[in-house]
Amino acid sequence: MDDAPLIEARGLTKRFGEFVAVDGIDFAVACGETFGFLGPNGAGKSSTMRMIGAVSPVSGGTLRVLGLDPATHGAEIKQRLGVVPQQDTLDFELTVYENILVYGRYFGLPKDVIRTRADELLEFVQLNERRDSRVEPLSGGMKRRLTIARALVNEPSLLLLDEPTTGLDPQARHVLWDRLYRLKQQGVTQVLTTHYMDEAEQLCDRLVVMDRAKIVAQGSPRELIRKYVQREVVELRFAGEPSVDGRLDGLGDRVEVLADRILIGTDDGDACVHAVHERGVAVESMLVRRSTLEDVFLTLTGRTLVD
Repeated sequence: MDDAPLIEARGLTKRFGEFVAVDGIDFAVACGETFGFLGPNGAGKSSTMRMIGAVSPVSGGTLRVLGLDPATHGAEIKQRLGVVPQQDTLDFELTVYENILVYGRYFGLPKDVIRTRADELLEFVQLNERRDSRVEPLSGGMKRRLTIARALVNEPSLLLLDEPTTGLDPQARHVLWDRLYRLKQQGVTQVLTTHYMDEAEQLCDRLVVMDRAKIVAQGSPRELIRKYVQREVVELRFAGEPSVDGRLDGLGDRVEVLADRILIGTDDGDACVHAVHERGVAVESMLVRRSTLEDVFLTLTGRTLVD
């Protein structure tokens, strides 16, 4: 059994002139896992994905994809990749079925093979009933499912997904999650970027958090939550601007004051709520919830917008 990583990067760097978009990062993706890149806009996620996809040259360090160097084997790598770009690139003048047929020809597949796979893929993404529909009137969720079906026509060893559910409603997102989970069960290795922390928690076996071109944390969602934040968060909401005059001191390991609420990181949320009552803090509402990957993300990268 070959245990070599499907993707391996050491000191991977991407420069655009003097600007460093990716700054010496290390990571590896194992065969069959779902691996995620998280980070604010401009953190280097898309630049990293483009290097993996052999469409942007490496500026420094080493990168191997499917055991190959993208600099010398880019065409071979692309033949074995499935790519779901952030923006749909479907042909609106063709039908759903024709979009898959035409895309399959780019890989030099025989027509009968493409037709068989198109039938199977439309069944897989639940678009059989729309096979003869044109693309333009489809919903956003249907278009994303068609884009995924198209990306699978060459039976790729590796599927790259850039923000796969951006702009979709919750129902469409969950349908897509189900399809991606089924692909994982079939052994398809997936690498994705996402801004949805719940998506990363649902789909990713492991992930890295990038900030300012570097990797600042990596591990499974559960490992990152355990390492960087407390087990629970108590949210105190106020009618106006929070004013507690030190009465929350010592209640948690982390206290964050926001415009309309205060977050307290603690390993015992119920005890924290009891202490808030005892100290006479007047709040509009209180909520105890488990810590999430979003808490990790904001702890590591901050709440300030980066343009």
